[in-house]
Amino acid sequence: MKNILITGGAGFIGSHVVRLFVKTFTSDHIYNLDALTYAGNLENLKDIESADNYSFIHADIQNLEVLTEIFETNKITHVIHLAAESHVDRSITDPLAFVKTNVLGTANLLQAAKEYWKDEYTDKLFYHVSTDEVYGSLGDTGFFYEDTAYDPRSPYSASKASSDHFVRAYHHTYGLPIVISNCSNNYGPNHFPEKLIPLMINNIIHKKPLPVYGEGLNVRDWLYVIDHARAIECIFSKGENGETYNIGGHNEWTNIDLVHVLCDTMDEKLNRTQGESRKLISYVKDRAGHDLRYAIDATKLKDELGWVPSLQFEEGLRKTIDWYLSNDSWLENVTSGAYAQYYKSMY
Repeated sequence: MKNILITGGAGFIGSHVVRLFVKTFTSDHIYNLDALTYAGNLENLKDIESADNYSFIHADIQNLEVLTEIFETNKITHVIHLAAESHVDRSITDPLAFVKTNVLGTANLLQAAKEYWKDEYTDKLFYHVSTDEVYGSLGDTGFFYEDTAYDPRSPYSASKASSDHFVRAYHHTYGLPIVISNCSNNYGPNHFPEKLIPLMINNIIHKKPLPVYGEGLNVRDWLYVIDHARAIECIFSKGENGETYNIGGHNEWTNIDLVHVLCDTMDEKLNRTQGESRKLISYVKDRAGHDLRYAIDATKLKDELGWVPSLQFEEGLRKTIDWYLSNDSWLENVTSGAYAQYYKSMY
């Protein structure tokens, strides 16, 4: 029996991973550790919170003593580490918060695993979930590969790059069994509306301005979050010790083209005049150090482990929009209070 600790499991990607693992690994126990900061929301897991093989632990990865106790009490055998500060804009405003969570927090988890497992690494695994942003920025052509040199450009990506290095260092120095995955931009249900797609959906619903950085020409590769969770399960089950796997959707969009598609689809869904929501687009000063383009080559994951995305982008986007329109109370709850102040300060 595996005792699987998933950190950040109340967040956007984490909640989908927790749900998948609870339903897939029914003979194992899934422990969801989350600090429940602004982006963590246990409402994301209402449907599985009573499952026999699921437990929630309210804790912060910045506390090594607490992590040590969690490993010992629950006999943790596997870790899937998703807990992270992840919004680039917030990292520019408060970079040290990203150092504390993403760097120190990851080092604490590694140390807790190393000390509890005591060099007995059979049927153990530390799976670190990272981002394509550690690779820097691409020009008009080319892709990120698993051996692409790191070139982080923001405090967020620098903190994630540092955490990746710590994971590999524990593998090479102490023999800790690890895998790492670096994924492109995710979208889908339960996404906190500070990121592009849920932000635009929320603002279109309320006929608020749609802030687009610069000229909107920055390019991102988008992946449906449930496909990311499937990839994580695939790598967890079949990945090779010490290896890195890139996860991507082969689905590049400029920000402005994506916003146009969102506007037109939302007008259709809300029975508005076509073109009405496009009038809400407002170009704002570009983000400091804004990377031009990200693009992932996920060939290794496909060829070696057999994973491919299940959804085309247009289908995934419609599913995402439908979810937000059907869960207006969730959206209202997460956009009240502190979020309103943050939004006002940013845009």
